Amino acid sequence: MKGKTPQELLEILGPHIAQRGKVVFTNGCFDLLHVGHIRLLQRARALGDTLVVGLNSDASVRALKGPLRPIFCQAERVEILSALAAVSYVTVFDELDPASIIEKLRPHVLVKGADWGGAIIGRTIVEEDGGSVVSLPLVESRSTTEILDRIVTGFQ
Repeated sequence: MKGKTPQELLEILGPHIAQRGKVVFTNGCFDLLHVGHIRLLQRARALGDTLVVGLNSDASVRALKGPLRPIFCQAERVEILSALAAVSYVTVFDELDPASIIEKLRPHVLVKGADWGGAIIGRTIVEEDGGSVVSLPLVESRSTTEILDRIVTGFQ
C-alpha cells in the first residue's frame, strides 16, 4: 500500500534522499479524479525519482470546499491515487494547507497547478533548502468543481 503516515515517509525517504534521489511533492483534495489530475501527477513524477502526494483529509476538504465535499472519503481517495503508476506514496494531512507536511518531508521539488501562481504554500521551505517550485499548466475546463457544477446543471 502506498498510503503512509508522515513518520513512515520520513523513515522510507531518508535512505532514498541519502542516495541522491529527488523527492517531488504535490498536494490537493483529489476528489473525483479527472484528466487534469492525471496529467499533473504524471508531469510531477517526471521531475524526480519519487512522487509524494499530500492528500487533504475529509475534514480539511469540507472546510475548504463546503459540507457536500468530498465526494469520496479519504480512504477511497488514497486507494485511487495509490493505483496510479506515477504516484509513489500518499499521505493524508488534516490542516487546511500542506505547510506542516512540507516542513517535515523537505522535498526537492514542490509542484502545483498554474492556478496557484506565486502563492504556493511551502515555496519558502523548499527554496531555502535549494529545491525548486514548479507550476504546471492546467487542463482547461477540468476541475472537480466545474465537473460537479455541470452534473448538477445537467439535472435541472
